[in-house]
Amino acid sequence: MKIALISEHASPLAALGGADAGGQNVYVAALARSLVERGHEVVVFTRRDSATLPPRVAVHGYLVEHLAAGPPVPIPKDDLLPHIPELTENLFGRLCQGGFDVVHAHFWMSGLAATAAARRLGLPVVQTFHALGTVKRRHQGAKDTSPLDRIALERRLCTELDHVVATCADEVTELRRLGLPAERVTVVPCGVDTELFRPRPTPRLDDTLLVVGRLVERKGVADIVAALAAVPDARLLIAGGPTREELGEDPEVHRLAGIAREHDVADRVRFLGAVRQHEVARLMAASSAVVCAPWYEPFGIVPVEAMAAGRPVVGTAVGGLLDTVDGGVTGDLVPPRNPHQLGETMRRLLADPERREAYGLAGRAKAVRRYRWPRIAAGVEQVYLAQVRRTGNPVVAAAGVGS
Repeated sequence: MKIALISEHASPLAALGGADAGGQNVYVAALARSLVERGHEVVVFTRRDSATLPPRVAVHGYLVEHLAAGPPVPIPKDDLLPHIPELTENLFGRLCQGGFDVVHAHFWMSGLAATAAARRLGLPVVQTFHALGTVKRRHQGAKDTSPLDRIALERRLCTELDHVVATCADEVTELRRLGLPAERVTVVPCGVDTELFRPRPTPRLDDTLLVVGRLVERKGVADIVAALAAVPDARLLIAGGPTREELGEDPEVHRLAGIAREHDVADRVRFLGAVRQHEVARLMAASSAVVCAPWYEPFGIVPVEAMAAGRPVVGTAVGGLLDTVDGGVTGDLVPPRNPHQLGETMRRLLADPERREAYGLAGRAKAVRRYRWPRIAAGVEQVYLAQVRRTGNPVVAAAGVGS
């Protein structure tokens, strides 16, 4: 098959850790690479956010094409909606030229562009939302910066899309409330590179807790910093946010540093800034435990990476973590926005090396069994095939690609 992946704000080429660069970027890059390894031709379409970007870049066997959609400068994803019509027209032009079999949109605005462009060509559209406006608004309230009509547009998409790939059971419940019929959704979780994220014979950083991810309020990093007061011998490494050189100018870093001072733990908190994937893998393998405390989380790739690295997870019982982290087996789950309980849980886990070791072994086994990218790509491929066959592509249907 020839597959178009649409990811309007999350380029697979982007450096991770910024406000709009995180799990979706990792997902799109890994899915594209894994589909190529399965014999497919893949093009990722993303928005041009710099005038110096080349029209297309070849990476790991797939192409990344930069489409004009607004000025070629970084724009927060919540401000991109006015530029989606331009993205749609440019995407339509490329789909006309390309001989594509299926289009897979990532994030709701990519879905708007994909459905408008692909429908004119009779191409099936598969959608992965990665996050839903209903959930964001429920948890962020007035702080939600999404366009006001996001939820209405997501509801419309649920009536127009051929199929949705959800990443966890909790997301299916939310999608059903938006009106998506049960027969048009399949759960295929996010994957992890179990060769990159693996147990390593590196020196262990004793009593070191690791946080990885974007420094945005909903990720609950402030709760983890406050909880550190209950773990007097531990230190906390925070990987994510701007580059190390820009940390001093970042408002969220300043806020978190202030919370650390307020709880008298500033000398035990270290901000690492944006960190590349190979360094994340090394840090995870060396840490005592990985802590993920989001208020909500559509899937959450960091806990799965930690499990693949053989490290125990302390997480909040929300969203995808309810699927990935087995409480009392691969890690411990606590209620969100509860620094007191989070701190007690971290303290007890650090005091019990045998339990940490057992969690790490069980987590590694589950990651290899359930979340390896070849398995995830095969699951997504089956969704593609079903939609292509349903829309009557005789070449793909006869070839039985991937069967």
